[in-house]
Amino acid sequence: MSSDDVTRDLDLQPEKPHSARFWNYLLGGKDNFAADQELGERMKRDWPEAVDIARASRAFLGRTVRHLAAERGIRQFLDIGSGLPTADNTHEVAQRAAPDARIVYVDHDPIVLVHARALLTSAREGATDFIDGDLNDPRTILTRAARTLDLDRPVALMLLSVIGHVPDASDAARLVRTYMDLLAPGSCLVLCTTISTPRADAANETYAASGTDPYITSTAEQMAAFADGLTIPPPGLAPINRWFPEGATGPDIEQWGYVAYKAAARQ
Repeated sequence: MSSDDVTRDLDLQPEKPHSARFWNYLLGGKDNFAADQELGERMKRDWPEAVDIARASRAFLGRTVRHLAAERGIRQFLDIGSGLPTADNTHEVAQRAAPDARIVYVDHDPIVLVHARALLTSAREGATDFIDGDLNDPRTILTRAARTLDLDRPVALMLLSVIGHVPDASDAARLVRTYMDLLAPGSCLVLCTTISTPRADAANETYAASGTDPYITSTAEQMAAFADGLTIPPPGLAPINRWFPEGATGPDIEQWGYVAYKAAARQ
């Protein structure tokens, strides 16, 4: 059965905006409906930084994955809340630097699943898989990811613009800690999310009022708590455009993040 056949059998709720399709629209993609486009245009008007955040997040993904694969020797990536495939996805960046890299994508939206299975193909030396899973169920996700990843070896946990879907910050911190506790020594956390400011919070109220799942901003203190027990090297917790920029960074954006490391096993 082709991806088009599967798509026809799904209830995509085109009349209701969806976070993955909305994000796709901000990035200039075509996998979205009129409701997603309408919300995108409203957000562009009320909070133009939304487009900058979407683009900066993709650039941050590219720089962090390239750094981890090429310079830190990371060969396994678990990308949760991956959204609709675009250009330079995690496996493409990782496998350009390390063809034997293994990547597992996780999302729970059926349209994302259909597109991912059709488009996310691996280099011959490595492996790419996509699983239908919920961020809030780490043990199930890791059990299924173990079909592709060796969880006795370091894994990069990618949580890019997704942790805000956990409404309570303390719950979010416990959730991230559970993932990192279950991953091997030497693993790392790549995280970014929207920092709480009056303009960002107002924009997220507009976003939630559209009927899509709300996204909760985080304070700097809450973001630091997500990496409790891990080491965040320079540039530390900061706007993601400051993270090892490749050229001029422009003004700081309201999307902050870091790469944080779990201590390696003692020899």
